[in-house]
Amino acid sequence: MTFTLATWNINSVRLREGLVARLMAEESPDILCLQECKSPVDKIPVEQFQALGYRYMVARGEKGYNGVAILSKLPIMDAGDRDFAAMGHARHVAARLENGVTIHNCYVPAGGDIPDRDINPKFGQKLDFLTDMREWCRWDKPDRSILVGDLNIAPREDDVWSHKALLKIVSHTPVEVEHLNQVMEAGGWQDITRKDIPDGLLYSWWSYRAADWDAADKGRRLDHIWASTDIANAGHSSRILRPVRGWLQPSDHVPVFATFDL
Repeated sequence: MTFTLATWNINSVRLREGLVARLMAEESPDILCLQECKSPVDKIPVEQFQALGYRYMVARGEKGYNGVAILSKLPIMDAGDRDFAAMGHARHVAARLENGVTIHNCYVPAGGDIPDRDINPKFGQKLDFLTDMREWCRWDKPDRSILVGDLNIAPREDDVWSHKALLKIVSHTPVEVEHLNQVMEAGGWQDITRKDIPDGLLYSWWSYRAADWDAADKGRRLDHIWASTDIANAGHSSRILRPVRGWLQPSDHVPVFATFDL
């Protein structure tokens, strides 16, 4: 069984319904995982997506914030969710394919602007979220699993436009990278994107604040596709769709793709 999967922080699925439909029509991933849907599940505009072949959906949502959804052409069943760090947010949902592969769709908190949990509670929540993810992976070791989403951390030096300039900027601080690496190690996760594209600058997010995001090119790789060790070698054909950042009224993130032979 071969399928292509994409992950995309859409920054409001209702506002950007047309962009989701365009991606479905032009790229046709078998499975599309969305984060920051900002919608209750019953308000997600499924009709247009179903018309494009995405007849299956597993989602968790809340009004105006967070929200994760897995849209699929392939049959999937709801495999539950976890409330990491007991935040009460819709930030994780899982779905299982008929071949037994489980897909986890995660939206890690951004963490605010100040990388100090004593001054900035949001940063503390982010670290606690990652710690809880680590413990979940440690005690419920994933197998035949794929984890995707906006993890809001660019871990490698070549995942940001300037390692030196961003060392004290939330999303690239050493403490965040350490926490993310601990999640990976605890779960035996493999970074599929970097397995396929091991070298060079690679971004999936560009700030809205830049007057010309493309010319400035001050990006970060915040969006990830991981696979458990037992199926990591089945992942290939990774790509990041940079041009999507230039679509009309875009999200500040772009889709990340990978294909799996399972």
